[in-house]
Amino acid sequence: MDNAGFLDYRVPVASDLPMIEAVLVEVPNTRHPFGVRGVGEVPIVPPMAAVGNAIRDAIGIRLHSLPMSPPKVRAALDAGQG
Repeated sequence: MDNAGFLDYRVPVASDLPMIEAVLVEVPNTRHPFGVRGVGEVPIVPPMAAVGNAIRDAIGIRLHSLPMSPPKVRAALDAGQG
């Protein structure tokens, strides 16, 4: 959808989207006795890995435990881990 400028900007609506077919892939959690997963479990895993990789790229030290807080980063730098 192209708009010539903000004066004639048209807000997208639901009819502007293509039809989406949702496919649920259920993989049991092997660490739970009933194999269940939390609703927000999948989306919360990648951001922490991305933060860990960003810290590793920035300071050259891999942190292995959460939270990766500024005091932990400073302590790792002071200890010279790597």
